[in-house]
Amino acid sequence: MSLMQQWEDMVSVFNNNAQSQQKFWTDYYLQEKGVYEKLLEEPVEVISGTVQELADKFEMDVVLFGGFLDGINESLKEPNPVDTIEADSQVTIDIDLEKLYYNMVAAKAEWLYELPQWDKLLDEDRRKELYKAQKRSKIVVKGKKIGRNDPCPCGSGKKYKFCCGR
Repeated sequence: MSLMQQWEDMVSVFNNNAQSQQKFWTDYYLQEKGVYEKLLEEPVEVISGTVQELADKFEMDVVLFGGFLDGINESLKEPNPVDTIEADSQVTIDIDLEKLYYNMVAAKAEWLYELPQWDKLLDEDRRKELYKAQKRSKIVVKGKKIGRNDPCPCGSGKKYKFCCGR
């Protein structure tokens, strides 16, 4: 069974009980924060190895580390095939720092995008730009509503109610 399937099974077990769910996620987020603190200390380094080796290196359970890989995958220069990875699968962690910061803001992971390690990696102005860009990406601008007696936008010259509005 792939690590992703084991991760999903583990998470679903805790979804039935609010107290155990909160404890699980609190514990996971603390471990995740620890991994990011270590990764962001030396971000230029490309880390590779088996999932089990990396889980051991970051002192994390292999299934939880599989969940971590799923979370960071969109922020890597070359994503790993997280759906099929096993404990002995080779993975590479080559982080795109700006993408990672942007995705942390998108996930509302304040405990991650406010880590002090970011001060050495991205200057404050760039972090503010990425933060604003992510927040702007969520804004939906609706166009003007077409009235039933307005000309049809398809260009037929008919009223909307007699053309595309039917």
